[in-house]
Amino acid sequence: MLDFSFSPTRHRLGSGLSRRDFLRIGALAPLGLSLPQLLASEKAAAGKARAKSVILVFLGGGISHHDSFDPKPDAVEEIRGKYKSITTNVPGLHVTELLPNMAKVMDKVALVRSGSHENDHHETATNWVLSGRFGSLFGDHPAIGAVVAHETGFSGAVPPYVAIPKNPSFTWELGRSAWLGGRSESFKCGNPNEKDFRVRDLSQPNITPQTLDRRRTLLQAFDTLQSQIHANDQIATYDEFSQKAAQMILAPEAQAAFDIDQESGKLRDEYGRSEFGQSLLMARRLVESGVRFVTVNYGGWDMHGKIFEGLDKKLPEFDQSFARFIRDMDERGTLKDTLVVCLGEFGRTPKINDKAGRDHWGRAGSMIFAGAGVRGGNVIGATDKNGAYVTDRPVRPADVAWTIYDALGMDANRELMTPEGRPSFILTEGAPIRELYA
Repeated sequence: MLDFSFSPTRHRLGSGLSRRDFLRIGALAPLGLSLPQLLASEKAAAGKARAKSVILVFLGGGISHHDSFDPKPDAVEEIRGKYKSITTNVPGLHVTELLPNMAKVMDKVALVRSGSHENDHHETATNWVLSGRFGSLFGDHPAIGAVVAHETGFSGAVPPYVAIPKNPSFTWELGRSAWLGGRSESFKCGNPNEKDFRVRDLSQPNITPQTLDRRRTLLQAFDTLQSQIHANDQIATYDEFSQKAAQMILAPEAQAAFDIDQESGKLRDEYGRSEFGQSLLMARRLVESGVRFVTVNYGGWDMHGKIFEGLDKKLPEFDQSFARFIRDMDERGTLKDTLVVCLGEFGRTPKINDKAGRDHWGRAGSMIFAGAGVRGGNVIGATDKNGAYVTDRPVRPADVAWTIYDALGMDANRELMTPEGRPSFILTEGAPIRELYA
């Protein structure tokens, strides 16, 4: 069944549909779909979740689309770069030669080559991409994972929102819960590739139920004080997290979810004994344990100088780990219930600069989607001959966020209430990327 969603823009025509909606309907006319059929499909699909969980792989710094998933072999050398393109298992689709493992799994993922926005500043663009709403560099709007945590809360012993190893950061921590408060912040996992890795707060060696009872008694002594200042989010959050931490320490399922040593040494080697490889493996374990949203933070892509020296090391690591992750998720059946999204905050400039690097470029970039009904081998959008500007189907940050919410069965047009009592839409623009499922 096809389902379509129309943009919740405020600039609507008399029928309740925007001009953009009618353009999209016109594009679908060759499929023989009438407006009533489209509306009926949309109504039938509303509120239905495709995914139980989401894994967002964030390539902080901005991966070069020219040198990865959108090579331009016919461009001049100062744009083309040094890498050759190779064929993939999807006819007609090429990627750079440093992605041989990804070339073998492109039939399991959808490639979007038309990510686009107008901001070239790390913090501002990152907060935009991670929330779907444009704001200042300080993060005015809650990250997608924080909204998911707010809407779902704890389910059992595992937290709803986990960051591996932690939230993205440049000069400070990004992609946070903003005005949703501490209850919706991510649980920071730490680096699962560290020797004798143990998750902080889940590895107290001498903790016993009796010790926890004594601590609970001490916390209860503050009940009267808390009731007098119940509106203080920090205190309420501290109390709530104290209770959840106590549950997680003793819960076998929470201990097991974060125990990466339960995986075979062979599989861990195949993922790659790197922070990124083991973070992806941990993410797979967590969604299988019921975590709703996992952010895997894989930074280091901000290569203003000597970009090819950096990519010679970075791309093979990404290639090994991410390709094995996709295959593992697929083989275990986890991919069908998990939406995987891989992106950075922007792409890189078409022209190589005088430092042999590429600079920030928000106008074009590539993204990968997989799982939860996404059609593998699908290529959406395109850039011009130099990879500078999107020429077909631009995908905006709000579209990505809307796609994630839609996959989870959440209403992205719903209003949340700020602590000041001011209503705020989860998203104010955008629409799901329906072509992912076509």
